Amino acid sequence: MNTHDILSFLTGADDDALFADAHEARLKVFGKAVYIRAIVEFSNVCNKHCRYCGLRADNRRLRRYRMGARQILEAASLAAAEGAGTVVLQSGDDLGCSMELMGELIREIKARHDVAVTLSLGDRGLDEYAFWRECGADRCLMKLETTDRRLYKRLRQGEDFSARLHRLEGLRRLGYEVGSGVITGLPGTTPADALRDIVFLSDLDLDMIAVGPFVPNPDTPLAGCVPGSGLLANRMSALLRLLNPTANIPATSALDALRPGGRALALTRGCNVLMPSMTPVGLREDYVIYPGKNADPLDGIPSLAPARRTIEASGLIPSPAKGFSPRRSHVG
Repeated sequence: MNTHDILSFLTGADDDALFADAHEARLKVFGKAVYIRAIVEFSNVCNKHCRYCGLRADNRRLRRYRMGARQILEAASLAAAEGAGTVVLQSGDDLGCSMELMGELIREIKARHDVAVTLSLGDRGLDEYAFWRECGADRCLMKLETTDRRLYKRLRQGEDFSARLHRLEGLRRLGYEVGSGVITGLPGTTPADALRDIVFLSDLDLDMIAVGPFVPNPDTPLAGCVPGSGLLANRMSALLRLLNPTANIPATSALDALRPGGRALALTRGCNVLMPSMTPVGLREDYVIYPGKNADPLDGIPSLAPARRTIEASGLIPSPAKGFSPRRSHVG
């Protein structure tokens, strides 16, 4: 598939054929299995100033929280008891969570449960990530959000794209399964930007690739901007599936924030992962990267049952496997 073909599909040349081909490609590699990654959003504290994100340090209206070790372990245990093959520990860029504490949490979760542990902790040092890898962490998510270096710098308040990319590449060298992704429909972007994102992400040879539509948060500088398109996000995920057949590609929560049932639809268009929140009720409402992130029916209670029902209603099968990418030697 050349760049002309990709751009043609991005602009809606033949959605039926694109989505059918993407679904067939995921069936060839993963069958009907959908991997469930249970997310524990243990802290919404963040020292970053990203213009699109509700967790940004400048958001004074957000009620901040940081879960204690016992509460984190309880949430992870509940996820494992309900059959999740992966526990995702996610937070803002919260330096108040020490390297040692995170290491103890990883070791304890791995000791108690037969699960993979994924980290989504932001721009921590590679020395910290090396320590957490030694403690047993399996995967790391490090999203780029955009591959346009100038837009990246503007949206992330002067931060360096090259530094983020260097950290991503360093994680791979440490032995992590590595995931990244982008936000589609960011203000001022075009299908040509989506094309560049697809090619760039494919060249990174990632184990996991995520695409979510832009959802404006009223407590950010982009509050009044037009939301992104769930359909464009579907097209991008489908094209990424065809170009990266062995990558794990999640149906992101932002799809449901724009349209109820958006994630279920994405599971029939090439996606093979669902990532429901297991953050305790009373806290999850404050993990508002964008409105509706944890407010839909799928994430309404700390249980994986709604996720399983969504998967089954799509004609697919919830999988308890750890779900490592087949491109790796340790398929789980």
